[in-house]
This record gives sequence, C-alpha cells and structure tokens, in this order.
Amino acid sequence: MAGRTTEDTEEQHGVTVHLDEVLAARGMTLTELADRVGVTVVNLSVLKNGRAKAVRFSTLTRVCRVLECQPGDILRVEPDPG
Repeated sequence: MAGRTTEDTEEQHGVTVHLDEVLAARGMTLTELADRVGVTVVNLSVLKNGRAKAVRFSTLTRVCRVLECQPGDILRVEPDPG
C-alpha cells in the first residue's frame, strides 16, 4: 500500500528488554553469556537492543539458567501509553 511504512504493518508491542541490567548485575559480558548459552553474540545483541521479533523458549531458558534469573527479570511489558 502506498504511504505505509514497515512500522505501520508490523504488530506493535510494549515488551522491553533489560538484559543489559541483568548482565551488569552479574558482572558478565554479552560475549561470555553467548558462549555459555551457545548462541551467537549477534543474536544476543539483537535481543539486548530490543530489535528481536521473537525469542525461542529454549534460548530464554538457557539465558535464565546461566544468569540465574527469571524471564521477567529480562523481559517486561510496559504500560499502554494510551
């Protein structure tokens, strides 16, 4: 459709990622986490920077086990601005 942007056609969500906060609290780098979880630094960076469209439960489980946290420590749903 003319005049529509990619943002207009993508489902908007209010999920924010706080992986950087949990990493800092654990004194761990993204590279170390990637090595321990078994995924690439690039994939974790996409998640950390809030650009991920989805995350596999198996990956989220491994991240939480390594960081000794719960999914809610990493992912939060922000209040609806409207």
